[in-house]
Amino acid sequence: MNVECAYIANGVRRKIAAVGLALGVGLLPAKDALAQQYPVKPIRIVVGFAAGGPTDIGARTIGQKLTESWGQPVIVDIRPGASGNIAAELVAKSPPDAYTLLLAVFAHAVNPSLHSKLPFDAVKSFAPIIRYASIANLLVVHPSIPARTVKELIAIATARPGELTSGSAGTGTSSHLSIELMAAMAGTRVTHVPYKGLSAAHIDVVAGQLSMLFDNVVTALPHAKAGRLRMLGVTTLTRWAGAPDVPTMSEAGLPGYEVNSWYGLLAPAGTPRELVLRLNSEVGRTLRAPDARERLFSIGAEPLSQTPEEFTAFIIAEVAKWAKVVRAAGIKIE
Repeated sequence: MNVECAYIANGVRRKIAAVGLALGVGLLPAKDALAQQYPVKPIRIVVGFAAGGPTDIGARTIGQKLTESWGQPVIVDIRPGASGNIAAELVAKSPPDAYTLLLAVFAHAVNPSLHSKLPFDAVKSFAPIIRYASIANLLVVHPSIPARTVKELIAIATARPGELTSGSAGTGTSSHLSIELMAAMAGTRVTHVPYKGLSAAHIDVVAGQLSMLFDNVVTALPHAKAGRLRMLGVTTLTRWAGAPDVPTMSEAGLPGYEVNSWYGLLAPAGTPRELVLRLNSEVGRTLRAPDARERLFSIGAEPLSQTPEEFTAFIIAEVAKWAKVVRAAGIKIE
């Protein structure tokens, strides 16, 4: 009887193994099998800003590469509004199965300080996957402003508090908070002029209606080379490859100054770690391809490849950092 039972048990195990091999997962632990099988249906990347901008371009670059690698469609779902909060809420409340992802940006870490009540937690409601790119802002001044360095600009602003004007893409955007951080660190005051988008502010600084602007590096560079604007510094801690002679704000007189317009992918909280790691590995690998790097560089982005743990720590630090700046500047969104 014992021999017969053992024979039957061995037969059952062989059948289970055969089924596992047929499915391509062998006798892997359930969690490993889950990661190997993923994805088995289309993936959705939700974007909280208008089509055609850097956020959308990044999502489509990732989507195209993942579709090529995995053979499953990756759909870019544009849900603009409320500084990205509409898209973030949708993803936060989605099933934690890694099939609905958020293309998160700088605003994700600032929104908790600007909005008194959010239907999600910027940290706890998400599982960070990867921070894949960083874009520097470029501080430019109209040629009528005599400053040729950041220190000289600060001296002018200090001598004439509030007289210098700087536009932005809107209250709470990276172009706005770049101004507030500079003013706070320098102990001076610059008048903020919010616009509905950075392109309108860019037009006015070229025309001389604004004194200065923290502009998109790609947009500002041609005008700077033509002499219509003067470049003083980039907001990241490292120089931008497209203009290596332009110092960082930190080098130019504000040690430690950094505004990083970052881009990354988030999944809903509770997403299995195995799926997060699989996405991290695959997105990082695909964005190292020359054509993907070139597409990111065309929008001024420097490719990155943070681990989920590094990205988590980065978001926590960003939320804390901008909470202090927003509070000190008294910024509010009604």
